[in-house]
Amino acid sequence: MDAPVIRVLESPDGVAREAAREIVALARGSARFRIALAGGSTPRALYRLLATEFRDQVDWPRVEVFFGDERCVPPDHEQSNYRIAAESLLSRVPAGKVHRIEAEAGPVVAADRYDALLKSLAPSDPLFDVVLLGMGADGHTLSLFPGFDRGGHAGRLAAAADAGPRAAVRERVTLTLDAVARSRVAIFLVTGSDKAATLRRVHEDGGPTLPASMVRARDRTLWLVDAAARG
Repeated sequence: MDAPVIRVLESPDGVAREAAREIVALARGSARFRIALAGGSTPRALYRLLATEFRDQVDWPRVEVFFGDERCVPPDHEQSNYRIAAESLLSRVPAGKVHRIEAEAGPVVAADRYDALLKSLAPSDPLFDVVLLGMGADGHTLSLFPGFDRGGHAGRLAAAADAGPRAAVRERVTLTLDAVARSRVAIFLVTGSDKAATLRRVHEDGGPTLPASMVRARDRTLWLVDAAARG
């Protein structure tokens, strides 16, 4: 695993476009391309670009779509990561397969189902070709929050997670760090000045207790950040 690479773009739009170019390049020539989508608001611009300007540069029937994490709500709920991706991307492209996290079943049941699905694919190397990630101002990524029990994830590719009492939806399902480590490339999308101090902790001070600092993909971990987040 190589050291993470930071690439600074001028604006959130620049981050989205650079991510789209990376995805197109990674997907080119692949017989099967597996991507795990990120939740939250930051990736929406990327998804819209992939559904419009970059749509014809991806062979969508060969793409298998997964999710990095999900809130335990129905798939049509406004807080659902699946709904965000469906509205901005998946309803607009002919992806070959979409594997959503059935989080409405509850965190334990849904995590067990997703873990079983991923383990059925696990003989494949890599597990995913690319995992898209965000980072919160608290240093969380996926639904791995500061203080999460990494030891409790031993042997798992997906696990139940707790976002804490301040979250709009506390119960979650998330990929584990081991799942990302078995993936070809991880791409962080980080925008906004509210992330600047945390980004410094992750990349300059090491931020060893921050989940985002623990992420390493098999081949490459790439941080695409805008100028405001870089500070």
